[in-house]
Amino acid sequence: MMKQARTLLSRSLCNQSSSLFEGSSKSSASRGFATWAESSATKRADAAKPSSGRVFAPYAIFKGRAALSVEPVLPTFTKIEPGNLRIDRRGSVMMTFMPAVSERKYDWEKKQLFALSPTEVGSVISMGPQDSSEFFHDPSMKSSNAGQVRKSLSIKPLADSSGYFFQLSVTDNIQNSNDRIVVPVSKAEFAVLKSAFSFALPHILGWDRITGGDIGMAAQGVASLPKADPMQLELEWGKE
Repeated sequence: MMKQARTLLSRSLCNQSSSLFEGSSKSSASRGFATWAESSATKRADAAKPSSGRVFAPYAIFKGRAALSVEPVLPTFTKIEPGNLRIDRRGSVMMTFMPAVSERKYDWEKKQLFALSPTEVGSVISMGPQDSSEFFHDPSMKSSNAGQVRKSLSIKPLADSSGYFFQLSVTDNIQNSNDRIVVPVSKAEFAVLKSAFSFALPHILGWDRITGGDIGMAAQGVASLPKADPMQLELEWGKE
């Protein structure tokens, strides 16, 4: 059964995030690559440092030909009157795909981002063993470049039912490029994704603020879930 969602998002609705590789492999990023070993070593070193208030906790899947990093991006809020808040920018689940260039080494400069909306997150959560899902984004909708850059994410079960293929395709008519990154995801990894998505969903909707969160913190864009470093923010559509 194919679940298909055509999501045409304008630039004003795009969400921001940084990936596992951006936050933990600055030395590698300078030369265009991020390695699994450097990422792990940096995380171990950072764990011993005092907390600065920012938490990076992506779920990463490293495979031979590509890697996938997933993390929630929290909504931002605007004060509408003393003591009250309104959603300013909705949250999402940011997926970062990076192709491999050698064993456990991934090409940072060729990363591609795809931000799942709350509804798209729900589609993934509801997938059964034989279900497929496909999502389409038009980054430049409602602009003169509408249709010039197209992104599609397909999730399909493997033939042997051992997991799923996550395939991100990006067609950029402006740069005259076509990129495709495929990451096989095991049943266990997919189970982790679904569980993490279920946990993150009320937070990216902002509902955790309704059910007992600190409004003052929300007004400052501070929350208990992982938050991107403002110095390293990336738009999903940053490669247009």
